[in-house]
Amino acid sequence: MSTPGTPVLFLHGFWHGTWCWSEVLARVTSAGARALAVDMAGHGLRARRPAAAAARPFDPARLASEPSPVAGVTLDEASDLLVSQVEALGGGQPVTVVAHSMGGNVLTRATQPAPGLFAHAVYLCALMPASGVPANDYIFMPENEGELVVPSLVANPLETGGLRLDPASADPAYRQRLRDCFYGDVDSAVADAAIALLIPDAPAGIAVGATALTADGWGSVARSYVACTQDRALRPPVQRKFIADADAAFPGNPATVHVLDSSHSPFLSMPGQVADIVLKLPA
Repeated sequence: MSTPGTPVLFLHGFWHGTWCWSEVLARVTSAGARALAVDMAGHGLRARRPAAAAARPFDPARLASEPSPVAGVTLDEASDLLVSQVEALGGGQPVTVVAHSMGGNVLTRATQPAPGLFAHAVYLCALMPASGVPANDYIFMPENEGELVVPSLVANPLETGGLRLDPASADPAYRQRLRDCFYGDVDSAVADAAIALLIPDAPAGIAVGATALTADGWGSVARSYVACTQDRALRPPVQRKFIADADAAFPGNPATVHVLDSSHSPFLSMPGQVADIVLKLPA
């Protein structure tokens, strides 16, 4: 690793949880690193599910209209939680954070006011927005054409306050869309198990928040970007845009770039390669 003994914290993306890092954690810790996976605000034990998701008989119209119980969760709340988790793991010393997908937006917000807590920021096919740009804006950019997240939503986030999936759906076409979106190169049995672990609602407030970045804040922290070429949740062109925009804004601190020929979930399809990247971060 870049600094011997530097702890590593793993942050998942929307709808996921600490479970998604289990195979990577096993490899990183077996190599002697101190590592921990944590839950994002509104996820894990902080998740709250819409009643309609479990109601029987099932009513898709109710699922499409019920307000999200995590609608009040903001990017600031998610950032504050991550900072507290980093402080707990590092004891005040810098920690390397690996963030996936929307976890990248949380990592960016957390790093800006407290860069000294972060030894390295690693974005694994993650949102890495430019200064002042909400993460959600990138979902609708031309560079992200062909993404499957928006077509998988079963409710309007502007009305419910949450980005809602239906992981319990028995519709083969919908389940296939979820697999194509997140787990295109993952073993089918593992993909089905992962879908069953997804929570229905992710807080829209985390996606719409933006962060003003400075050279002595986020721009001062070493960063790596792991781009995934088969990603259908966050398309490769928009991943390249994140890297190019950040390098243009902070040319004195360019990102180290890695490329994996994987879907949106390399922690499940190629955990060994993800672990190797983390264990060989540049100084």
